[in-house]
Amino acid sequence: MKAFSGKELARVLERHGWLLMRVHGSHHIYGRPGSIVRLSVPIHGNQSLKRGLLRHLVKMAGLREADL
Repeated sequence: MKAFSGKELARVLERHGWLLMRVHGSHHIYGRPGSIVRLSVPIHGNQSLKRGLLRHLVKMAGLREADL
C-alpha cells in the first residue's frame, strides 16, 4: 500500500462522502450521516501514517486500495 499522509487520506475520505464532524487537537474526526462509524485521522503536517493505521482506517471507511 502506498504511503499517505493524514492530509491526503482526509481528502480521499471527503471525496467518498465522509464529512468532517469535529477537530480534537491534531485529530480530525470523520463520520457519515446515518452511520455510527467514526474515523479519527491524525493530521501531523505531511508525516506519513503508519501502515497498520492506514490499513485500519481504509478498512473502517469501506474503501479498497484501488479507491485511494
